[in-house]
Amino acid sequence: MSTSLRPSLILFLVLAIFARCGKAPESTTPGLGKITESVYASGVIKSKNQYQVFATVNGLVQQILVKEGDLVKKGAPLLVIQSETSRLSAENAQLAAEYARNNTRGERLAELENAIELARTRLRNDSLLLVRQRGLWAQQIGSQVELEQRELAFTSSLNNLQATLLRYRDAQRQFEFSARQSEKQWSISRKLESDYVIRAQHDGRVYSLNKEVGELVSPQTPVAVMGDPVVFIAELQVDEKDIARVKPGLRVFLSLDSYKNQSFEAVVSGIEPLMNERTRTFTVTADFVQAPAVLYPNLSAEANILIATRDQVLLAPRNYLVGDTVAILENKERRKVQIGLKDYQQAEILSGLKAGEKILKPGK
Repeated sequence: MSTSLRPSLILFLVLAIFARCGKAPESTTPGLGKITESVYASGVIKSKNQYQVFATVNGLVQQILVKEGDLVKKGAPLLVIQSETSRLSAENAQLAAEYARNNTRGERLAELENAIELARTRLRNDSLLLVRQRGLWAQQIGSQVELEQRELAFTSSLNNLQATLLRYRDAQRQFEFSARQSEKQWSISRKLESDYVIRAQHDGRVYSLNKEVGELVSPQTPVAVMGDPVVFIAELQVDEKDIARVKPGLRVFLSLDSYKNQSFEAVVSGIEPLMNERTRTFTVTADFVQAPAVLYPNLSAEANILIATRDQVLLAPRNYLVGDTVAILENKERRKVQIGLKDYQQAEILSGLKAGEKILKPGK
């Protein structure tokens, strides 16, 4: 460095140090204004009544009857799972049910009905013979032994008729029970067979199909995602420290990555009462007041849930407050302040400062 430049450099450094040391701290004056406090939340867009479709049985996908984007009605078949064993079981149960039904009006009951008629005929005949024998005995005709034989024959015929009626009723109850049991088994088999056809639980759109023909399905993994084709909601995650201030009916302002520089209004419609222990957040749903023209499930969203708004209140910049509790006055006095509503930039001053009082920005 040349000798002629050295005094100039020293003079510059001295002036810079002096200017820095003599620079006045930044200051501001709290004034009246409007403030809005909100709670931040992030989440996704979902179709209303969006749900995952599960199989209730294990098996291989035999047919896929819909494609992604299709509109389907409640109960419409979506996928068919291979069910040869279930089909054969259902057919076997049907055969058993038909056989049991035929038995209720079959040969066995007809045979017992004939036996009942025969027993009644024999009873009538033995009854007539007993009456005749008693008449003869009253006229001193015949013997005591013959009368007792006729009485014994009548009693035997009566007991035989009663026993035959009991056998008939027992057989009838048995056949009816067997028929009902077989019908029930057939119903169970039909239900099990129907489980191999996965159906839509609600009217809606097929948003996703997660399986292909030949793939294995189980009750643990979803095979499709469905939901309302028109109505969408925002599903938001709110931190546990903020959830106590969130209530149904509060206004929500949503921003979506798919719609840059736009805001959409919604209303809090529900709060799930169970906290997610992993994320320490609560799920809050919000219904659009006016939704964008085009929406898809799982679009990312950010939201500000409007907690309160106040107008004509004393406001101070938050970066001029120490820990939102202390303000530094122009004379360097540190004064405790109480704040009310706050946003990212300003805080409502409830006490400790007056309008027009100058405060200093804390040094770094």
